[in-house]
Amino acid sequence: MPTLVTGCRGRVGSALVPLLLRAGHSVRAASRAPERLSGPAAALPVGVPVVACDLGDPATFAAALAGVDSVFLYAEPSGIDAFLAAAEAAGVEHIVLLSSSSVLAPDAPDNPIAASHHAVEQALTASPLTTTLLRPGAFATNAHQWSHSVRERGSVDLPHPHSHSSPIDETDLAEAALAVLTEPRLRGGAYHLTGPESLTAAEQVGLLAAATGRPITVNAVSGEAWKESVAAFVPEPIADALLAYMAASEGAPAEVTDEVEKLTGHPARTFAAWAEEHADAFRP
Repeated sequence: MPTLVTGCRGRVGSALVPLLLRAGHSVRAASRAPERLSGPAAALPVGVPVVACDLGDPATFAAALAGVDSVFLYAEPSGIDAFLAAAEAAGVEHIVLLSSSSVLAPDAPDNPIAASHHAVEQALTASPLTTTLLRPGAFATNAHQWSHSVRERGSVDLPHPHSHSSPIDETDLAEAALAVLTEPRLRGGAYHLTGPESLTAAEQVGLLAAATGRPITVNAVSGEAWKESVAAFVPEPIADALLAYMAASEGAPAEVTDEVEKLTGHPARTFAAWAEEHADAFRP
């Protein structure tokens, strides 16, 4: 029976599909815009069945879940109760949730970054379905937010240059998801996933500079200036929460776990390796 992978236009979902196929598992790819998963420009392997599944639209659930025994799920709370009811009716046995380590904070239910993940975790925990929780911290791919300014100006504006995170490579996330989807002994756990080291934002920029072979200047800016620069694509409550997180982690090393290695059998990939692999995105 196939695994339904939701959010296949995302970096983790699109990386997970070929991993499942190579491991000999049947896959059904899902997206709220399935037409964008087809054609020569699509990132998915040719021949993968594609279905519509908008996690906020219960009308799309039954067809997407028919005949499925496991699900890789993104955290969208608006339709989660209906999704779980449809999954139970379809005979789904196991759901793997891509959650966030932000749910571990005391203010998770009210934190704009953590709230959606927390709500979905609560719904899954209360359901009779077997659930596995993947709780990554910062994604290495978040560095793409700097790509435009690096390409155009050779610089990055940072409100807290010395704020720490332990960025995780999206490939490691996909491999961790593969492990918990295909190894019954790993089911039912909650895994806090990080990269192998704590780095400041400025150190990440330095590693991008080394990978691209060109200098990148770090400009320290005020929180208000940074909020204004991201206002077009980051809602104000999220921006405020991000600023608070960056301020709290200024000069404070982020937690590093070995959960990636426990699940995948290899150490987590470094941010330096991620930067080398994605260097072209930061070159003029």
